Amino acid sequence: MLTFRRGLTFRMFKPDPEKQKFKLEVKKDPGSQKVFDLIKTVGRKWELPEPLKFYGFPDQVKAYYTNAGFLSDLQLQVEELFSRVYYLGPLREYPHRQYLWAGAQPAGVGARGAQVVEALLASRTKNILISRGRGRGKKQLVEELVAHWLKELKLIHDFRVERLVADSNYYQVKVQKTPESAEVLLTDVGFGVSQILPVITLCYYVPEGSVLIIEQPEIHLHPTVQAGLADVFIDAIQTRKIQIILESHSEHLLRRLQRRIAEEEFDKDQAALYFCQTTGGKSELVPLQLDLFGNIQNWPEGFFGDEMGELVATSKAVHNRVTNGQ
Repeated sequence: MLTFRRGLTFRMFKPDPEKQKFKLEVKKDPGSQKVFDLIKTVGRKWELPEPLKFYGFPDQVKAYYTNAGFLSDLQLQVEELFSRVYYLGPLREYPHRQYLWAGAQPAGVGARGAQVVEALLASRTKNILISRGRGRGKKQLVEELVAHWLKELKLIHDFRVERLVADSNYYQVKVQKTPESAEVLLTDVGFGVSQILPVITLCYYVPEGSVLIIEQPEIHLHPTVQAGLADVFIDAIQTRKIQIILESHSEHLLRRLQRRIAEEEFDKDQAALYFCQTTGGKSELVPLQLDLFGNIQNWPEGFFGDEMGELVATSKAVHNRVTNGQ
């Protein structure tokens, strides 16, 4: 078990794997100037019990050492951090023709995005306003920001959530594809709209400073929208101080991120890219090296295919067919 405090690592471990006895040790992290020694309480000879979960120290630690009381604070800090983590998986809920909402305020949108409409209605009812940053207009409701991005990504022209009938707890999500088209339900437009809806909503619904874990946000989206997702994430990161841990296979999203770094719209030090590769039957994360201009110095070989090779092969095939009179 590891817990960190200003360059120091506090670890509980078994000196003997065969015995259920634990010890607490402190190590200085590489480059840290901090020095800390654990001081045992006089007369304490018993062994420490096992850790609490993977991050918590047992209460006996405070009695065993005279200067370890602060470890309880570290445990609380870890729990507070986890309370700000929100997850959205790759398999998201199908859209419905109507949604039931009785006034609850969900913490997020759910692992499959099933609570996205509840989140939008709760934020509206509580009048939760989101700032877009200095000089970018007045604060907006979450659903207004969602509508803005759906329009910016050219997925729809208009978006709104309304009651099915007056005084009902049932609601419908209505969209308008173009200024000239009729208003229809979310179920009656392309599947991509309902799949990206939880992604955008989550970015602006959660409290500032949250950590989002999102898997494959690009599913069911065409390349232009995949690229535009990078702008959504950059805006949310910069205006809401959130951290996004993203798992994606989208070259278009990555290319837009590289472009924004080159344009100095996003600092390269705010991004960390990793490629998961399998070596000898084991998976390992390989850091990708970004320069100031968004270039990746160590591209994973063959991950995005061989674009130039495909073009050359296509040109050769066309040339051969033309030469043969086809």
